[in-house]
Amino acid sequence: MKQLPSIISADPSGHSPETAEHDEGADPSDASELRSFRVGQAQHGQRLDRALAALVPEFSRSYLQQLIDAGMVELHGQPATKPSATVHAGEEGRIELRPTPQSQAFRPEPMPIEVLYEDEHLRIIDKPVGLVVHPAPGHWSGTLLNGLLALDPKATLLPRAGIVHRLDRDTSGLMVVARSRAAMDALVALIAAREVKRQYLALAHRSWQGAAARHVDAALGRDPRNRLRMAVVDLARHSGKPARTLIEALDSNEQGCAVRCTLETGRTHQIRVHMASIGHPLVGDALYGGVAAAGLTRQALHAFRLAFVHPVSRVPMEFRSPPPPDLEAGLRSWGLDYNRA
Repeated sequence: MKQLPSIISADPSGHSPETAEHDEGADPSDASELRSFRVGQAQHGQRLDRALAALVPEFSRSYLQQLIDAGMVELHGQPATKPSATVHAGEEGRIELRPTPQSQAFRPEPMPIEVLYEDEHLRIIDKPVGLVVHPAPGHWSGTLLNGLLALDPKATLLPRAGIVHRLDRDTSGLMVVARSRAAMDALVALIAAREVKRQYLALAHRSWQGAAARHVDAALGRDPRNRLRMAVVDLARHSGKPARTLIEALDSNEQGCAVRCTLETGRTHQIRVHMASIGHPLVGDALYGGVAAAGLTRQALHAFRLAFVHPVSRVPMEFRSPPPPDLEAGLRSWGLDYNRA
């Protein structure tokens, strides 16, 4: 591997990378970067490609696998050519990187972010409709991650800029974002243990029937007929993960219903799929059987309540966000009361 300029370091200990002058006349898309890394305790015993995905988070795991196969990764000064190689805490290496759309996406972009609360460990934000949370194909810029990097320079030190859970682009509402690694690790553990209460307000088609509360326990996986969708799946026949949602009717009439959804797991499109599976697709959710109505052309879903114990201070915290104007107007136009949410 030839010697190349090192731009930033993935070394979690904070050691400075090697430095070199840069050719200002060169095309950045043609530049390479030699980045040093050190395997941490969190990556001990993992596959090399998986560990690198955590240490160099702005690149996809598949891209990193290609670099390993091409001999662009070294461990202990020797080429590492097997993505499946096991790594151990304290091992040092370096990787030669070339810019990709993914890596270019991890750039600060100033944007308005509504912050409801912040301290040295975390920040509570109210995400608007239309904002993509994390860079992905088709959305390599203008994401919440880009905004967080501009809002807080320390966010560059955290995987995914401190994002520990996501909302769909057209879902609005509350999110907790970590500002320290200790808080991030603790928040991830709290979410996995279902100790972060996340509740959503939704407007759905069809009049509610039966008991006011319904507990939906249905595994979710990729729809075998359409890979762009999620679906309720039989785990004996298809890959997927368990998913549980408590759905409670707040009000209902002949046009539709207002419901409160409490997540017990956090799967992709969970509420949208579970609502559709019980015959109540969300208004505006064309992907899962909903149609535009009540003035809404996006899925009528808002994360209105977030409650948890602060991961560092251990103080109980609760935040609420009123529905955005379009959802509030839609509920009102159908004469539905959501104030019990």
